[in-house]
Order: sequence, then structure tokens, then C-alpha cells
Amino acid sequence: MASLYPFRAMRPLPSHAAAIAAVPYDVVSVEEARALAEGNPLSFLRVSRPEIELPPGTDVHSDAIYARAAQNYERLTTTCFELEAEPGVYFYRLRMGAHEQLGVAGCFSIDEYDRDVIKKHERTRRDKEDDRTRHMLAIGSQTGPVFLTYRASADVNDLARRATAGTPLFDFTAVDGVQHTLWQVRGADRDGLVAAFSRIQSLYIADGHHRAASAARARTEIAGNGKANRLDDGADFNTMLAVAFPHDQVQVLAYNRVVRDLAGMSTDQFLTATADRFKVTPGPAEPAARGQISMYLNGSWHTLIPKLAPDPNDAIAALDVSVLQESLLAPILGIADVRTDTRIDFVGGARGTSELERHVGSGRFAVAFSLFPVSVADLMAVSDAHAIMPPKSTWFEPKLRDGLLLHVI
Repeated sequence: MASLYPFRAMRPLPSHAAAIAAVPYDVVSVEEARALAEGNPLSFLRVSRPEIELPPGTDVHSDAIYARAAQNYERLTTTCFELEAEPGVYFYRLRMGAHEQLGVAGCFSIDEYDRDVIKKHERTRRDKEDDRTRHMLAIGSQTGPVFLTYRASADVNDLARRATAGTPLFDFTAVDGVQHTLWQVRGADRDGLVAAFSRIQSLYIADGHHRAASAARARTEIAGNGKANRLDDGADFNTMLAVAFPHDQVQVLAYNRVVRDLAGMSTDQFLTATADRFKVTPGPAEPAARGQISMYLNGSWHTLIPKLAPDPNDAIAALDVSVLQESLLAPILGIADVRTDTRIDFVGGARGTSELERHVGSGRFAVAFSLFPVSVADLMAVSDAHAIMPPKSTWFEPKLRDGLLLHVI
């Protein structure tokens, strides 16, 4: 069963929350982060991506990067943040257009992450773990939450209705149009949430595998050097900051692909090779259903349907992203490993299929693929099977913001 730990959050003063809140560090390039933070000295990107303040070309893994992160963290937290007097948890609501999701923000057990009570579906890269582990240790805090999901609980829903009837701590709309609202939960309702989560069998990492893995590595180092926090709130370095959303509220968008060349083939040769494995017809930019893949080539969209249907009982092979990889990207275009092949790039579904057309239209890419989104049920099935999703399978939107709740470790 899952454990939820109230914690003494370091959080922005409400008047500064909107200016401080920042997109996750790993969804923007250095140039995009620099543009977002321009003119805003409070942007938390100055902590999560401190390279934006250093000369272009600075090694992003140099000591100077982590020293600047610590310096900016100290400046922000001593002037614009306050430390909660007592442990609490939070409800965090995201609204994007007509979509709304409400999660529980708090700390969760790293031991349960190790024991697979908190389940994974993605492999992590050591270099990315190294970076976030050093970052956590340099500033002494977890600053961006892991995005978890769980099978919806009536008990949690009941507590959510009561807690969110009150006045929120923060309520603002970010520049991308997403509304972020947080309610603080203490006392009996806080204890009720802790009890409700103790009856939830499993949690699933939706987004933030590297944050979770880095929290586990930071725990090991802190345990060895004895530099743990002394807040006495029960949520120490053995826990990680996360927001857990019920499965029936989580929105998964497609994670699309663009490829730079056709592996030496002409357009006609590539279409012939594709037609050997797929039924190819004119079609829309977005697949109408699972089992279909949309392809943008030479200014036109096509629908691809595999001639050999995958085994529906194989949780991995049945995914459209696996079909594309095993039946087209690898055998036709020679892209065996999408994690390392520089000929392929990825476009999160929130950017829309017009972004795929723009990539190909620019001449920098030859072909694009638009996929039907993976479902939360797919993610849970893969995680329950202790399997790994293909790389770049899921894009969760809307995104949580960094800097609204900090967990001092």
C-alpha cells in the first residue's frame, strides 16, 4: 500500500507565486528557458536552469552551474518564500481549456519506489540522473514534483470536494493559459488523506522518472554524509516530492516523431517500402483511432494501418509507437535506437500537428509521424507487468510548475 507524508513546505509568498512558478526544467531548451525568464528575476528557471545566466557555451555540468543554482535558490527563498510552520499536504488543480485534473501534493516514500509500490515504465539515463542528483544536493531541496497517478479513490475524491471548497493558497493563470490552483490541507482532512492513501495499492510514475531516480540517489548520499534536514516533519530525505492524480483525470497526448532523411531512398521508393508493411491511404493529420498512424510526406498526410496486426495481449507490442518502430523506423529507415540516433527527433502532442508540418516544410526533416495517444490504462498495464514503455511514448499535459512547493532535504 502507498504512503503519503505531510511535509513543511518551503513555498512562495502568494503575491510572488505566479512570477516564480516555472515550466519543468526538462521540457525547454536553454534558449527557450532564457527567453521565458527574460525580464523576470523571480523565475524559478534561474534555479532549475541556472545556465541561462552564464555565457553561452558554459559546460552545463560544471561546478559553476550548480554553484549558481545554489546562489539563486538562496536569494529567492530568503526573500520571496516562507517555510510552513507545520506539516501539511496540498490539492493542486490544473485547468487547460476544458480539461481539469486535481492531484494530491505531498511527499512519497523512496523505499516504496525501490520496492515497486511506486511503479515505473521508463528507463533513466545515468547522465540525467547525475545532473539532477547534483542539483538537489547543491541546493538541499527537491524543487520540482514527480507526476504520479493512481486508480481513483472515492475517499480521496470526497476529501478533495471538501478541501477545494475553501479559499486557495495560490490561484493564477500562466502565460501558456494553464490555470494553477493550490489548496493547503491540515488537521483532520490532512490525516484523512494520509489514511486514504494507505488504502491505495500502487502509485505509477507518469512523468518525472529522472527526478525520482535522482531523489533516490540523493538519499543514499545524504544518508552517508549525515547532512539531512532537521525539520522534524516526518518527510525527510527518504521521501520525494510528488503530485498524485487519479487515473481518470490524467490527460495523455501523443508524442510524435520527425525524421531527417529517408535513408537514401526517393519518396517513391520509401512509399513502396512502406506499402509492403502497411495499408497506405490518404488520411488526416491525427489518427482517428488506435491502430492507425498518420504520416506527413511531401506535403501530404497519409494513414498507415499495419498489414500484420500486433498481438493484442502483448502490452508493449500492441502500442502504436512499437508498431511504428518495429515495422517502419527500424527496418525501413534504419533507426534502431531512437534514444541515440540523431536522425530522429520528437514533438510533444501539445505543439500540434502543424508543428510536424513546419518541421518537414523547413527542409530539415523529410517525414513526420503523428500517433494516437497512449492511454493511462496502457501505462498501468506496462508498469504492472514490470515492463518498460518504448522511449518517448507519452506526453502529459498540462504540466506541473516547478517552484511552487519545495521539499527541504
